[in-house]
Amino acid sequence: MLKFSLSRVQLYAFCLIVFGLQQSDLFGHFLFIRIGEHAEAGRAVEVFFSEKAEAGDPRFIGKVSNTQLWVQQEPGKFVALKSHLGADRLRAYLPTGRAISVTGYCEYGILEREVPFLLRYYPKAISGSIADINALKANDKLTLEIVPTVSSDSVSLVLLDHGKSVPEVVFTTVDDSLNNEELKANSEGRVTWKPTGPGHYCVYAKVVRQESGELAGKRYREIREFPTLAFRWPLERTDGDVQAIELFEKAIASRASWLNFPGFSAKIDGEYDGRSFSGTVQVGKDGAVELKIDQTVAEDWVTEQLKSLVMHRMESSKRTTPVLRFADQDVHNPLGRLLTFVGGRFASSYRVKDDQLKVVNRNLGSENMTITVLENEKTPEGKYLPHLYNVQYWDAAEGNLLRTETFENRWARTGKFDLPALNTLLTSSASGLSVRSFRVTNHQLPPAE
Repeated sequence: MLKFSLSRVQLYAFCLIVFGLQQSDLFGHFLFIRIGEHAEAGRAVEVFFSEKAEAGDPRFIGKVSNTQLWVQQEPGKFVALKSHLGADRLRAYLPTGRAISVTGYCEYGILEREVPFLLRYYPKAISGSIADINALKANDKLTLEIVPTVSSDSVSLVLLDHGKSVPEVVFTTVDDSLNNEELKANSEGRVTWKPTGPGHYCVYAKVVRQESGELAGKRYREIREFPTLAFRWPLERTDGDVQAIELFEKAIASRASWLNFPGFSAKIDGEYDGRSFSGTVQVGKDGAVELKIDQTVAEDWVTEQLKSLVMHRMESSKRTTPVLRFADQDVHNPLGRLLTFVGGRFASSYRVKDDQLKVVNRNLGSENMTITVLENEKTPEGKYLPHLYNVQYWDAAEGNLLRTETFENRWARTGKFDLPALNTLLTSSASGLSVRSFRVTNHQLPPAE
């Protein structure tokens, strides 16, 4: 095994030699694929054409837009994925919370070099439990595929060509820091490799076929193919990141909460899809809501909204310290770095910025939900209350945006409590715009016991 570390300039030169892409427009580019954690709009796999699997090169996204992708959750069952074309990458949405393999095929086209050749890529990525990943099968729709067998501390690699292992093939690994290691398979086509530490890795091989032909009116004299395998190491994690836990805990502690909440009564009025209503509301110290209004069609929505507003302010005595870890390397995201629960329900993930929860992502079965906080307001004690936020809902299967909800909340200081004063909801969907709102006034706390 040969290890070497490349500077960016050295990497460019290396890519020119290995990939044979000696045209300045394709300087050091390669096709990467990466499976992400559950985030905004759900869990996705992204395909980049770039020199590093972080952001794609928008100049060439059209050349790789024909990439076909298949997801495998059950051994031997391959389902075609619908990809979405972005400014610099392809994105397809994945099922949440299960071990998966994503394989792909891209015919890039013919490049004119010292020998005109047809360039093809076979990207692949894996994510999930070791046992489940090892049970998955090779995709018989592909000519080339890197097949891994994973253990707790190593990965055994085999390159299949038309279903048969390739002896003495050379694999090259690339980590997040662009460090590389060359691995030569044995006579049976297998090599075992131990990743040097946590992070994202890509493994690739090169196959050159002395075959000539014609494509779209252009002749080629050989075919150059690059199968890849990408994954995050370790494949399974049960521990958290101390800094991620600290960020989340500080954000939770900064939220305004009602300590020793006694309940309250108030007047309420509002509008529900063009219908005006008014009445009274009683909120018990246990958070129970009793609503009396003169428009029955609005009762369920108003009650649900009030319960949510109250529930998010009431302090829980049963809460335990969660186990979270960082889910990506995007330290510059303006909404904060992505945090995910280890073994959490609903595929929950979060973004924290300036000690505030800025994003909440959840899977709701057939839908994925993202709450994005646009603005909070501070209490006299320096705690945060929600003021403006959006909620987006996407189809979990294909990632299509279903509807967007925009909320405005206002609060009224009563005694030492900030109680709901205004709740306005604008819902945008294929059926149009819906506007619902209520105001809560004349708040009364019960007499002190």
